[in-house]
Amino acid sequence: MLDLFERLGAGCHLSAEDVHQQLAHREMKVSLATVYRTLRLLADMGFLQELELSEGGRRFELTGADHRDHHHVVCIRCGRTEEFESEPVLAAGAAAADGFGFQLIESSLKVRAICPDCKP
Repeated sequence: MLDLFERLGAGCHLSAEDVHQQLAHREMKVSLATVYRTLRLLADMGFLQELELSEGGRRFELTGADHRDHHHVVCIRCGRTEEFESEPVLAAGAAAADGFGFQLIESSLKVRAICPDCKP
């Protein structure tokens, strides 16, 4: 499963169902329950980053040192997820953490929106 994410590269956001479908296309017979358990394990081990969608879904992406402080725009209808980087967002996160005496570990922003394909 990790190989799938490595082949697709950084910035690819997949749900458990997406992973299951990709594996089926490669004629790998794995149950959806196994996919869920393995994705959770890979996230716990730090190989994947989990993005929780407010609509109840989850997407996973490859973790990388050069891919740490990035942000997401997520369609609230179809779950399409796009990444962006923003120095002002990082600076605001650092300032907020510092203002409260926190040590910043990472900074990310999730923007909820409706993608062009889902607009009425």
